Amino acid sequence: MITKRTRLLAAVVVVAVMLSLVGCPSRTSIAEITRDPGKYAGQEITVAGTASDAFGAMGNGIFRVEDGSGSIWVFSQNFGTPGNGAKVAVTGRVEQGFSFGGKNYGVILRETQQRH
Repeated sequence: MITKRTRLLAAVVVVAVMLSLVGCPSRTSIAEITRDPGKYAGQEITVAGTASDAFGAMGNGIFRVEDGSGSIWVFSQNFGTPGNGAKVAVTGRVEQGFSFGGKNYGVILRETQQRH
């Protein structure tokens, strides 16, 4: 027999799971982004992988994220850059035609949230 307390607990768990899913942007593979960057332009997305080739100064910089399907450059403004080899999840907006430090980058992810 299901009690009132059990039903209430089940409802609370369902609501908590739904709220946690709504708050997290879904992860997108880098291959999907680079295959059709226009589809993702201006959208906030999350990619996860390994950081490499990081450089920058005073809180701003750029680094590459590789997820096994491809790689994408991430521009970090005020979030700093991770160490090479760090596992990262980065949320940001996809942009095309970006320059930083005298170098041009075709497609980048402009970081919009603190990394996790």
